[in-house]
Amino acid sequence: MWNKKGIIVSCQANIGDPLHGPHFMAEIAKAVVKGGAIGIRANGVTDVAFIKQCVNVPIIGILKKNYPGYLPYITPTLEDALAVSYAGADIIAMDCTKSPRPDGSTVSEIVRVLHEKTNCKVMADIATIEEAMFAYESGVDYVGTTLFGYTEETKHLKQPCFSLMKELVEKLPIPIIAEGGVNHPELVKKAFETGVSWVVIGRTITSPKFLTERFVKAIDGE
Repeated sequence: MWNKKGIIVSCQANIGDPLHGPHFMAEIAKAVVKGGAIGIRANGVTDVAFIKQCVNVPIIGILKKNYPGYLPYITPTLEDALAVSYAGADIIAMDCTKSPRPDGSTVSEIVRVLHEKTNCKVMADIATIEEAMFAYESGVDYVGTTLFGYTEETKHLKQPCFSLMKELVEKLPIPIIAEGGVNHPELVKKAFETGVSWVVIGRTITSPKFLTERFVKAIDGE
């Protein structure tokens, strides 16, 4: 997909954010590509489709969706994964923990169908080395540290997870993608020193609201 290391920018805005919407995300995607981003991560069928028309770099597509009673939130079902692929994503990222899925599918089943029915690669969003090994055995093409710090097992740990990045690089023969907490150029450099292939950066680049809040908090020394 990529033949050199680089930055992937996650262009997402939640409902309620002034920049929420495919038009805004597409414009941000164009801006970050001009700045040197080699890929985009985007959420939702509409956002993926709009961004696909505006930039000429690979898109990691996800579909965040809550299913009551189930933990997986990032592209939880096969139907969700196929919807994102048909919207134009080049890579489908999905929760690859062992938690049950709403449609009863397994990670390996979803990966197999995506490989058979689409031209998409599959990225595993994981939080632990055990989940990464499970994802690799299920046939994924890439592993990302996206869920580190968010799962019950890791929520007490601080991002970014350089030790996990290094362990993944050492133990898996597929590309590793660093994602989560890499919010400064020095941290990007440190992430690449672990051997990862690419680094995903999100709201530190794309969210004026988040950036402004950080500066405002500094007024009172928070």
